[in-house]
Amino acid sequence: MGATLTKKGTGYIQNIVPKTVSQTRQDIKSYTNAQNSAQLEENPKFFPIQNLYDNILRDLHLQSQVNNRMLKSLSRPFSIKNADGKTNDELTTLLQDKGFVFQVNKAILETIFRRHSLGEFSYKLVNNEPVLNFDCIPRQNVDPVTGYLYNDYTDDKKIKYREQKEYGSWLIEFGEKNTTLGLLDGCVPMVLFKRFAGSCWSELCEIYGIPPRVMKTNTQDKVMVNRAKQMMQDMGSAAYFIIDDSESFEFAKGVNTNGDVYKNLLQFCNNELSMGISGTVVGQDTKNGSNGKEKTSIGILDDLVDSDLSLIEQCWRDTVIPALQALGILPPGVMYKYDATEDLEVLWKMVTEAANFLEVDPKWVETKFGIKVIGTKKSDPATKLSLNLGEDFFV
Repeated sequence: MGATLTKKGTGYIQNIVPKTVSQTRQDIKSYTNAQNSAQLEENPKFFPIQNLYDNILRDLHLQSQVNNRMLKSLSRPFSIKNADGKTNDELTTLLQDKGFVFQVNKAILETIFRRHSLGEFSYKLVNNEPVLNFDCIPRQNVDPVTGYLYNDYTDDKKIKYREQKEYGSWLIEFGEKNTTLGLLDGCVPMVLFKRFAGSCWSELCEIYGIPPRVMKTNTQDKVMVNRAKQMMQDMGSAAYFIIDDSESFEFAKGVNTNGDVYKNLLQFCNNELSMGISGTVVGQDTKNGSNGKEKTSIGILDDLVDSDLSLIEQCWRDTVIPALQALGILPPGVMYKYDATEDLEVLWKMVTEAANFLEVDPKWVETKFGIKVIGTKKSDPATKLSLNLGEDFFV
């Protein structure tokens, strides 16, 4: 380990001006405007699309799909290896207990969904001890195309963060500079359609569940109108209206439906969100699902997770490790690696079959499967089934 530094970073994130995001209703027009702002050739603005991403991530289905994919990678154990390929147990144990590693890996994975991440290392005192911390700068304040950082994203004042002396050590970034807007870009219309279908279905339930009540009376007589109001209020809390006895009211004849049209739209949007994030629909289609289909879907998701792990390894190799070496946290010649995934069910089957002919290392079994091996079980001859056929058996 290098010498522990107590110097703090410049504090770019401390200069970010907090903003109140308006909770107005979002529609396709606002989505299109946000896309156009982010794709301008000169002076692009990314805060509309990033604010929209924050908005749609409140959808519980989308939130669960993103978390399922990210947590599979964030929970995978890693190891720090020396230049000779051997695991450095001391550094591995040390980094596995550090919170900044989780935050760095999370920022790396979020580039898949939100295009870009810019973060800053700093030291914070915890129990009077300096602890290295990593904070992701709000993406609304970052222009990854031109490399500008805005303290207030509604203002034109900016700095070129890639030209700062802290860039590459205290200040690091992940993601492509010129690429698409991330996976969440295609998820925005689906979430907006879901909200529309959900609100319409809710209104349908209100109309069909508790239909409004109508009372006819002489509206010119205030006493009769007040009495009618009191009667309608005493009868319940359902919607009501009072019309004159000379007037008439009729419900417009629409398409008879029980809400299937909204249900189908919600299901379609959920499936599209799952396909975009997980590459497949896992555990949702209970009508047409099967065990084989679910196993295939889980395998596709695992392939995406393996790709995410490769992205983390690449970012550590190219960005994180050089920054930590510049800060004196890591020594030269180390690598961040994930062990190859193994199917323990298949491996256990192979071990049990091989144990009939070969001797298996008990320590390896205990380490790999977590089974405490205290010795080899001796077979009891009395329990063996045998056929003692005498010479006169077939006579």
